Amino acid sequence: MTETQPAPLLAPADVARLREALTRAGYTSAGIAGRIGEQAVDAVRRNDFRALLRATTDGDPLATLVRVFIAGQTEPEAAVAAALDPLPLAAALDAGLVERYGDGIHAGVDLDVYGEAATGSGDAEWWVLSDLDADARPGPLRTDHVLGIGNAATTLASATIRRPVGSALDLGTGCGVQALHLSRHAGHVTATDLSDRALRFAATTAALNGVEWELLAGDMLAPVAGRRFDLVVSNPPFVVGPGSTRYTYRDSGRAGDRVCAELAGAAGDLLTEGGTLQFLANWLHVTGEDWRERVAGWFAGTGCDAWVIQREASDPVEYVNLWLRDAAEAFDPRRAEAWLDWFAAEKVEAVGFGLVTLRRSPHATPVVRLEDLRQAVPPPFGPHVAAWFDRQDWLAARPGAALLDAPLRRADGLRLTQEAGFDGSDWEVDRQVLAMTDGLRWAEEVDPLVLALVSGADGRVPLRDQLAVLAAAYETPEPVLAAMAAPIVAHLVERGLLAPAS
Repeated sequence: MTETQPAPLLAPADVARLREALTRAGYTSAGIAGRIGEQAVDAVRRNDFRALLRATTDGDPLATLVRVFIAGQTEPEAAVAAALDPLPLAAALDAGLVERYGDGIHAGVDLDVYGEAATGSGDAEWWVLSDLDADARPGPLRTDHVLGIGNAATTLASATIRRPVGSALDLGTGCGVQALHLSRHAGHVTATDLSDRALRFAATTAALNGVEWELLAGDMLAPVAGRRFDLVVSNPPFVVGPGSTRYTYRDSGRAGDRVCAELAGAAGDLLTEGGTLQFLANWLHVTGEDWRERVAGWFAGTGCDAWVIQREASDPVEYVNLWLRDAAEAFDPRRAEAWLDWFAAEKVEAVGFGLVTLRRSPHATPVVRLEDLRQAVPPPFGPHVAAWFDRQDWLAARPGAALLDAPLRRADGLRLTQEAGFDGSDWEVDRQVLAMTDGLRWAEEVDPLVLALVSGADGRVPLRDQLAVLAAAYETPEPVLAAMAAPIVAHLVERGLLAPAS
C-alpha cells in the first residue's frame, strides 16, 4: 500500500464495527434470501418490494438493514442504531452511510450485497458501497456521483478473463466492483479514478471486505504512467458527445469516441508481454464510414491482437434520451437539441456499444477482428474471450496449408438448418446454416462441400485426409480444394464450430 491512499468514509475501527454488524445480522445473500424467500429476491430484481416488506416487519437488525438499504425505507432511529451496533449511529451519520429523515433514518448510500454469482464466475461475495441510484434519491445526480452495480459493471465483470495474473489495474474504479473481482486472481491490484470521492468509496469497499488495493487519483493513464500490467480492465467514461465534463462517471472531456481510442492506443505501452486490456466502449457510426474501419484504426501500432464485439447500436435520439434519463435530469429540449446538433454536424448515424479486448501479441502480425455479436450468450463471457485468443494461438502455429495436417472435430451441439424451395417437381435446398446451440451461438451459412467437411470432422483423421476423399467425390484437384478450404476452416476454428481434436 502507498502512503497516499485515500481515506475510507469511516475510520478503520468503525469499518471493522460495520463489518461486525453486517455479519452478525446476516446481511448476506443467503441471509436475506433465507429471511424473505427466493421468490421475494427475484421480485426485488423487478422492483417489486411487496413480499420483502411483508417479511421484514419485526424490527430486528436484519429486517431493518434490508428495509433501509434494499427497500429504501425510513426506519425508527432506535432500530437502525441496534442494526448497526457496534458501529455508533453518530459515526454512520457523519460518514453519510445513513441520514435523518423526518422522525427516522434512511439510507445515505447504497450498501449492496454483491457476488461473483451475478456474473456466473464464482461464489465469492462482498459488500459494496456506492451512491444511491437516481430512482432512490429525488433530483438529478450530483456531478461526482459514484456509480453502483449496474448492467455495465456486471457486463465487464462477466467478460473479464479470470486467469491468475501477477498485476492488475482497474482503470476508473468507481466504487471498486472490478477491483473486487480482480482481487480474487491477481497478486497485486491497482485501482485509479479521477474522482477523489469515488476513491473514498472504493477504499471503504476494500476495507469492509478485508482486501488491499493500491488506489491512485488522476485522469485515465496519468496515475500509472510508465508502468505495465498483466491485466487491465476499465469501464471508462465512454459517453460520446461534444466533450462534456458534466458527470465524472460518464463524461471524459474528450469529444466523440476519443477517450476509447486513447485507451486502446496506449495498450502496447500499458501491458506486459502477453498482457490483456478489456474495456467497455462506445464508438461512432459515421455516414460513409464502416465502424469497423474506424475502430480498427485505434489499434494501429500497438502490437496487440484485438477482438471487438459490438453488442448494440443506438440512433442519436435514443442515445441522448438514454443518458439524460440516466442522470435523472429534467428533460431540457435545448440541451438535447445541442447534443443532437453535434451528432448531426459530425454526421453520426448511430452509436455502437460493446467490448474491446486487446492482448499484447506474441505474433509477428497481430490479429484484429471486429464483428457484431447480438445473440444472447449466458454468463460468464470471459471464458469465451480467453478461448478465442487460445484459438488464435493455435491457428498461428499452423499457418496456411499446415492447418490441414491437424485432426479437427465438430463442436458439440451443432445444429443444421436447411431451407428449400419447390421447383415444381421437387424440393431443392438453397440455404444451409450450421448453428452452435451453446457457447457464442454463432451461425454460419455453408455450402455442401463445407457441410461435408464439418460433418466428417470427428477428430480421428487429419483434415488433409478428409479433403482427399472430398476431392475425389467432387472431381476437384486436391491442391485446389485445399487452397479453398484452408481459410474457411481457419474461420470455423476461430469461431469455435470446429475444434482441435486434442
